[in-house]
Amino acid sequence: MATADVDPFTLFALQVLRTERLGPSLVRVTFGGAGLRGFHSDGRDQSLSLFLPHPGQREPVVPRDLGDEWWQRWRELPADVRAVMRSYTLRKLRRAPDEIDIDFALHGIGPAATPAGPASRWAARAVPGDRVLVLGPVLADNRAIRFRPPADTDLVVMWGDETAVPAATAILESLPASTRVRAWLQVPYAGDVQDVRTDADVDLTWLVRDEDAPEPLAAVRDARLPGAAIPYVWIAGESGHVKALRRHFVRERGIDRRRVTFVGYWRRGLSEEQLRAAGE
Repeated sequence: MATADVDPFTLFALQVLRTERLGPSLVRVTFGGAGLRGFHSDGRDQSLSLFLPHPGQREPVVPRDLGDEWWQRWRELPADVRAVMRSYTLRKLRRAPDEIDIDFALHGIGPAATPAGPASRWAARAVPGDRVLVLGPVLADNRAIRFRPPADTDLVVMWGDETAVPAATAILESLPASTRVRAWLQVPYAGDVQDVRTDADVDLTWLVRDEDAPEPLAAVRDARLPGAAIPYVWIAGESGHVKALRRHFVRERGIDRRRVTFVGYWRRGLSEEQLRAAGE
């Protein structure tokens, strides 16, 4: 399938090259494809739309030509035929050869786990040669990058759960040595904790649920932040936690709401289709 411009995004036809299990709840899938030479991104928390086939399909089914009504025509396809669409973060882009990594949180693990959805099930059994479509950027600096600290920021504050770990770690790796960061990342198991390589001055706490870590709001509320005149806050993950943390930073810590970026990647008990239908 040829790519077509959706300014500033394009559909890329990709195949799985390899997979790597990063922990009990996280798997990295590496994709390649001839069209990736036109894929450009500044990284950080770059959002992508990933289209997956249903079981039994060789490739995802979408309308063959892009245009103003493409999304509507995709939605009008039968639910058991049209490609499953999920939003993910670009973990890494490499050249020579052209490859991208996407890290998938694997749900349905453990007695109290969130049930696995179609993307989690797909990633758990992905093998080289599996075909997907990615709606990704042709411009390196694009509106699907949310992490944008103002130039006068002197402290970056971050929180994310396992669905936001790929974005958070990509952000941390991108920051220069002059950046101070206080961050919390929540994961289900100790085996999901990653070694993050960054030049920034980072104080990172991993909150491991299996080790009875405090709930996100309690962990952050009890923390003393480094002295900072002008902080910037980035929060991403389950929407209920994200909203509570945003209120904490704005109302309790008095941070200007315009300096708080918050993204609900998922909502407990709802699928992505249900979230879109609810307008969230």
